[in-house]
Amino acid sequence: MLGGNAEQKNRWLPELVKGKGFSYCLSESEAGSDASALKTKAERRGDQWVLNGSKKWISNAGESEFYTVLAQTDPSLGSKGITAFVVEKSDAGISFGAPEKKMGFRGSPTREVYFDNVTIDDDRRISDVGKGFALAMDTLDHTRITIAAQALGLAQGALDIAKKYSHERKQFGKEIFDFQGVQFMLADMAIAIESARQLTYAAAAKSERGDADLKFFSAACKTLATDVAMKVTTDAVQVLGGYGYVSDYPVERMMRDAKLTQIYEGTNQIQRIVVARNLP
Repeated sequence: MLGGNAEQKNRWLPELVKGKGFSYCLSESEAGSDASALKTKAERRGDQWVLNGSKKWISNAGESEFYTVLAQTDPSLGSKGITAFVVEKSDAGISFGAPEKKMGFRGSPTREVYFDNVTIDDDRRISDVGKGFALAMDTLDHTRITIAAQALGLAQGALDIAKKYSHERKQFGKEIFDFQGVQFMLADMAIAIESARQLTYAAAAKSERGDADLKFFSAACKTLATDVAMKVTTDAVQVLGGYGYVSDYPVERMMRDAKLTQIYEGTNQIQRIVVARNLP
């Protein structure tokens, strides 16, 4: 939505509405937090581009029909030489690695994506030449909020399960909810979730409006909500005790899933740098 012209949007957005996926190909083996260090290249040949390289940690790779690919078009310019393209699964030369064996988010396959002389027309370029990295960073300002929302869903779900279980489980002749130690845990979980929720709502509103301080709020809400999700899901496992540690209840999965939210779309350490550099 941020990049591309009207013709390109008319071409691809209806495909999204039909349920065909788009995967975002930014990260590489040596370009994670330092995304500008990417090595995938796009060489211009007349009205076409030839892409060579590989991408790492790509969500839904192999399942999606379309791939937004950030590639270096002028290595001498560093981040100002990066351009954004759309590659389709049907293009000759694109291939995929085996699914990663992950701690969590196992329902979403993660693979490497390989580009071997993938040749595409210039109408697949969705940024000005050399403006792809700026577009990628602007995109993250919006998508980080969706990670915060995802984390909040995990946290709220874990709290709901822990609360319900605390009324069902009886020890020493009464519900474990009646013990102050458990009440304090549940209270802290609820306070943290609601705090993160309100910050995420504020950031989402700023995303819709395109406010000047969006970068601060998107990084802040992503950091807070995902840290909250990790803490809340871990505490939910604790409330359930031994039952929380086995797959009979979903909180152990939620805890494993929550960990990724602190890592992808920019680690929380990177988010804190972004927050510090954009203090109001």
